Amino acid sequence: MSAYQFPEGFEWGTATASYQIEGGWNAGGKGESIWDRFCHTPGHIHDDSVGDTACDFYHRYGEDIGILKELGIKVYRLSISWPRIFPEGTGAVNKEGIDFYRNVLQRLHDNGIKSAVTMYHWDLPQKLQDRGGWANREIADWFRAYVKVLYERLGDLVDTWITLNEPICTSMAGYWYGEHAPGYHDYSMALQASHHLLLAHGAAVEEYRKTGLKADIGITLNMNMSYPFDPKNRADIEAAKRNQEHSNNLFGDPIFLGKYPEELFAYLEKRGAVLPDIRQGDIEIISQKLDFFGLNTYFTDHVKADESRWPLGALSLKTGRPHTDADWEVNPEGMYDLLKWIHGRYKPQKLIITENGAACNDWVNLEGKVSDPNRIDYIHRYLIQVHKAIGEGVPVKGYYVWCFCDNFEWAWGLSRRFGMVHVDYATQKRTPKESAYWYSKVIRDNGF
Repeated sequence: MSAYQFPEGFEWGTATASYQIEGGWNAGGKGESIWDRFCHTPGHIHDDSVGDTACDFYHRYGEDIGILKELGIKVYRLSISWPRIFPEGTGAVNKEGIDFYRNVLQRLHDNGIKSAVTMYHWDLPQKLQDRGGWANREIADWFRAYVKVLYERLGDLVDTWITLNEPICTSMAGYWYGEHAPGYHDYSMALQASHHLLLAHGAAVEEYRKTGLKADIGITLNMNMSYPFDPKNRADIEAAKRNQEHSNNLFGDPIFLGKYPEELFAYLEKRGAVLPDIRQGDIEIISQKLDFFGLNTYFTDHVKADESRWPLGALSLKTGRPHTDADWEVNPEGMYDLLKWIHGRYKPQKLIITENGAACNDWVNLEGKVSDPNRIDYIHRYLIQVHKAIGEGVPVKGYYVWCFCDNFEWAWGLSRRFGMVHVDYATQKRTPKESAYWYSKVIRDNGF
């Protein structure tokens, strides 16, 4: 018996995303995505790399699924590339794209690995971006048509459905910070995009309930705990509260409580932001019952009040804690606090940690192995906090490491390695790291 034993049937998994691993950017009838356009435009990616090949999963999925099986992974989370299904965003379905995903899902099924399929993980068809993308309310209907095809053509092979991955990144990083595709800098547009993302999520759930399919459906939200930089300073306390409402409640409240955070909206309006156009019936679409709450979390925010920081008047600062190669501070207790906060506020019947992990500066050594003790230590520490939360009644039913293999890490290109499996991008050789073998033993023992 392990010191930290997890509940029977706990689902140990790992996660990836289509644009980050697939490559084959223009193969098999696939259309252009906003990330294809973004990467091919100079100045957007930290190391000037592009995702044209990435890990070449499009051609090497059989090898990768073989590694998943060897490691004993129970659940593999992957995403569908919308432009691989609809090259024009709408209209004609690309059969080659459907066949590719059916082959991947069938191979997972044949190897006894459950699939968790994310229907949108940021690679919007460029043709839809040309029509306004997530800032255009019509996108909820475009998404509805897209997911109906996924349910019809892939539903018999999918074990878990996830509507959206981290809508806050799609809206804020894409339309406000400009760090992600499509690279805009308009906060009010980002707020409107946030609302349309939630409408699309609701539309997807509506359509799913009509299908009669039995797999669970939920959404993956990125959330962090926000703490005041100075816990005795009232301004810092208020700034941390606003920051957390923006990071967490902006998406969690409409879905699970059926309302937007009123205090946050009042503050934003006072600061000059244009609030989203919320129409009659929108909240009813958004707030349908889900089968689970998917959580991505990596770090915590320590917030200082700063009126010059528009629109929130909040600034996140470092605290001197150890940090990963992504420069994200390691604070595992934040995982426990966040799980308790979600459980107390939203009371989901089932919670799955759909991403958690660490970027480390690792490489293949002279013995042909990859030593990554910091990644092992990070996952170990965070899992201890997950175990503690479970012991206090939080219904965490699964944990997926981000990520299965090193991949194209969005605006950071190929310069950050999050994987449990090392990828030599020049040769595409895969080398499981020490963390992969450690995690494999955790899975076998259902604890550590």
